[in-house]
Amino acid sequence: MRHHSRNKKFGRVRKQRDALMRTLANSLIRDGRIRTTAAKAKALRPYFERLITHARVDSATARRLVLRSLGTTSSLQKLFASVGPKYISRAGGYTRVIKADVRKSDGAKMAIIELV
Repeated sequence: MRHHSRNKKFGRVRKQRDALMRTLANSLIRDGRIRTTAAKAKALRPYFERLITHARVDSATARRLVLRSLGTTSSLQKLFASVGPKYISRAGGYTRVIKADVRKSDGAKMAIIELV
């Protein structure tokens, strides 16, 4: 039985996993669409959608929560200025994961994650 195994480990310790999710989220805010492995895209989706849910309401508490997860103020400002208000009327499902071709070097399954 695999109890208490909700998140993927990616062969990294907790701080490295947190940094990985933080950089992927910052890249997705900056570019609107990123290409990564399918496992990382699937793990990023709930992490990022939680950030957008907080960003829909612009309050000091929401900004603190999101800043703790993102770490950079430039991404925070863009998230609250342009990305968050775009999804006020949407009840969820802010991102889309599209399968892409496998990577030639190691055969990893790739995916594109983008904002809807």
